Amino acid sequence: MAQFRYKAVSDAGELLNGEMEAISVEEVIGRLQDQGHTPLDARPAIGAAGGGGFSTLFKRGPFTGDQLAQFTHQLATLLGAGQPLDRALSILLDLPEGESAKKLVERVRDRVRGGNTLSSALDEEHGVFPKLYVSLVRAGEAGGSLEETLRRLADYLERSQQMRGNIVNALIYPAFLLVGVLGSLVLLLAYVVPQFVPIFTDMQVPIPWITQAVLAVGDTLQSWWWLMLIVLIGGWFVWRARLRDPEARLAWHTKLLKMRLVGPLLLKVETARIARTLGTLLKNGVPLLGAITISRQVTGNRALDTALGAAHEQVKGGAGLSLALGQSKLFPRLAIQMVQVGEEAGQLDNMLLKVADTFELESKRSIDRLLAALVPTMTIVMTVMVGVIMASIMLPLLSLTGSIQ
Repeated sequence: MAQFRYKAVSDAGELLNGEMEAISVEEVIGRLQDQGHTPLDARPAIGAAGGGGFSTLFKRGPFTGDQLAQFTHQLATLLGAGQPLDRALSILLDLPEGESAKKLVERVRDRVRGGNTLSSALDEEHGVFPKLYVSLVRAGEAGGSLEETLRRLADYLERSQQMRGNIVNALIYPAFLLVGVLGSLVLLLAYVVPQFVPIFTDMQVPIPWITQAVLAVGDTLQSWWWLMLIVLIGGWFVWRARLRDPEARLAWHTKLLKMRLVGPLLLKVETARIARTLGTLLKNGVPLLGAITISRQVTGNRALDTALGAAHEQVKGGAGLSLALGQSKLFPRLAIQMVQVGEEAGQLDNMLLKVADTFELESKRSIDRLLAALVPTMTIVMTVMVGVIMASIMLPLLSLTGSIQ
């Protein structure tokens, strides 16, 4: 997914300028035409995904993931209580905390009062609501089950946020531990150890090779820290710029899936996300081809996105979903077999949701195992490095003590 800038003319003759999140320029043009606008220009926005600009690092939408799930759940509850759609939106108008979110809900309500459907009102927000969200709402409106669709959508969003939250929470402690380890080592090498150099020099103590090595590292940190910082920041920007190239990004994402520790975990997380999206879409009456197209937008891995694109073409040609996904040899074998069973039983939507449950559980177990090994490993590495630094100090002191005796 990338961010695109566009210019278009509405059916009322108004010039529209904005940004939209989409896979390609063609999708931007298609969505503008579906909204009744005449596209004039569409191009990738500066600082789009993979562009590495500062704007995307600090850009924040009107809704966070949790707020969008809460908004959807509350809207479904109000509709279930018999409230008209515009009345329900008016009630929800005071619930968001941010001013931009309140204005967004107000715009959606005004469009609904003007005769638009909820899906078209959401789609006119130009990428604020994901395409998955809009497509599910549109399917619920077509099937006359908007309330039930919103409940399922809220459940989908809550599960997605819960999975993301589990991953973030699991990484908080290792991140703090890593920062503490690096900070302690830099402090010892750049400040503590050099304090002993004048003592050793005045006493004419022979300096062992381990102390010389530690002192050399400390001197380098003291003298060239700014150059190291520039190299790290410059390398990060160069890497981000390189990932703008679709071929380089595809190669890197394919390599990620094959890495020994990261690859299996990443594949489980992405498989669960794709399966839950497909299952939720099919459950709400979205055709399989449309569901595959929308599911491509929820994965952040270009290799899996390409595999889903190839599967879309094979399904379009009459192949089964399990066979089409199996051709890429990227998705887990268990997931392919479960999809095949679902196809044979005529319960593909339910089986895809079971695939998602299975791999979400496997992802959590893999994260727990990884952290169970990561934390002790980092502790041992820190202990060894601190021991080396302390030895570099103690050996000359012991030599000095022996000389005095």
